[in-house]
Amino acid sequence: MVNTLNMQPATPETVWAILQETAKSQEELRQSQKETDRIMKELQKTVGGIANNQGFVAEEYFFNSFEKGQQNFFGERFDEIEKNIKPKTKNLQDEYDIVLYNHATVAIIEVKYKANITDIPTVLKKAETFRILFPDYKDFKIYLGLASMSFYPKLEEECIKEGIAVIKQVGDTVVINDKHLKVF
Repeated sequence: MVNTLNMQPATPETVWAILQETAKSQEELRQSQKETDRIMKELQKTVGGIANNQGFVAEEYFFNSFEKGQQNFFGERFDEIEKNIKPKTKNLQDEYDIVLYNHATVAIIEVKYKANITDIPTVLKKAETFRILFPDYKDFKIYLGLASMSFYPKLEEECIKEGIAVIKQVGDTVVINDKHLKVF
């Protein structure tokens, strides 16, 4: 059996109608894409807001714990505590979630709602940037800590290996593992 198509030459009216229908479909697709983009931006904003709120909750929790008598750790007593310090110079800026001070030591605590192993380089860099941004403390001992509402074993192992204190919530208590702490 042989199929044959009955091809008739297109008339200008037919071509024009096809072009108009194509242009209409393309415009509908553009409008649909704009609406999808708008929805995605709103969703990103919402998800970002949730993540920021979780981070804020974690920072408040750990700050309040340190402020209410938990300032004895790293084998030292700290007299002052500050949060959300955001110093900058012409060439450098950083953010320090919680900083504790005494006459010879600074403890810098990076706070995450859910810490990850990829946070360790950020924590390690804090000692270096702190000395640059706060030259008055250049001769002070600096201890580093990572505080999180949850830790997984590999993350704890890596923190300990790097000399970073593990600070976590266990029930209603803040537990600090600073046995292998390094001075930075």
